[in-house]
Amino acid sequence: MNILDGLYTRCTSYVSTDIIYLNFLLLTGRKRLRTWYINSMNKSNKITVENTEIVLLRQNDNDYISLTDIAKHKNADIPATVISHWMSTVFTVNYMGLWERMNNPDFNLTEFREVKMLMSETGFALSPTQWISRTNAIGIITKPGRYGGGTFAHRNIAFEFASWISPEFKYYLVSEFERLKEQEQRQLSTEWSLQRTLAKINYRIHTDAIKEHIIPNVVSEKQKSFAYANEADILNVALFGKTAAEWRAENPKAKGNIRDEATLEQLVVLSNMESINALLIRDGLSQRKRLARLNAIAITQLESLLRNNATRKIGDGK
Repeated sequence: MNILDGLYTRCTSYVSTDIIYLNFLLLTGRKRLRTWYINSMNKSNKITVENTEIVLLRQNDNDYISLTDIAKHKNADIPATVISHWMSTVFTVNYMGLWERMNNPDFNLTEFREVKMLMSETGFALSPTQWISRTNAIGIITKPGRYGGGTFAHRNIAFEFASWISPEFKYYLVSEFERLKEQEQRQLSTEWSLQRTLAKINYRIHTDAIKEHIIPNVVSEKQKSFAYANEADILNVALFGKTAAEWRAENPKAKGNIRDEATLEQLVVLSNMESINALLIRDGLSQRKRLARLNAIAITQLESLLRNNATRKIGDGK
């Protein structure tokens, strides 16, 4: 049994097993709570346009669309030739060059001019590999593999290619792509709402522990309010480095509160901290000691979450 499993076992004797388990799934590598979202995103990396399945991928936080799949709509037997014919037109080279100049600081303008000069020669044909190697382009990329491989282009370039294939095909491609993006945004919004709800549930667990172990049997409502605010601010200081009042003083025009402005990662950590704080309260630790421990937990968990997110982006090529 590792340290986290041991802490999980102790927590379940104090508060709701389901709530604690949800938090521990988020905290540890067993992120089953996010499986539905991740699987949904994975299943959505393909769209179908006029009976043609088109693969999508994320590269450096940009959406790329398979030109190989789009070309199959015109000729399923020789998609590479279709792409080469399109890339060899004056309009396409000029458009790709413009896109690279606007988005790629490492674009090789000298080689770009050479490519434009070669276009005057009879029989000139430009392939994706030639374009990338000569100009250091990033708007078009190639991926090896029989399944999911091929030539991909940034969505703006891919839409131009689709227009060359067929204006009607481009219309349906753009419509389907936008539908997918709207679906992804709804999923992200749902995930954020889930974390916010989880934080609120844990807050109830947290305040129940305060009632039992901090507030004496006979206290005024004002004293109760002070105890709650004090405990909430322990979490705020541990996680955000400031109290709610200090945040409001720094952000007088903000409509929400300090927690409304929290990132998804901060909300995940906040959920865990509220449950762990309830455990520490029951163990009789003073506020001073709890603040130190909670701050250390916040730092460790945020570093872990951010490191895992960065690793996943690198591993997924995102």
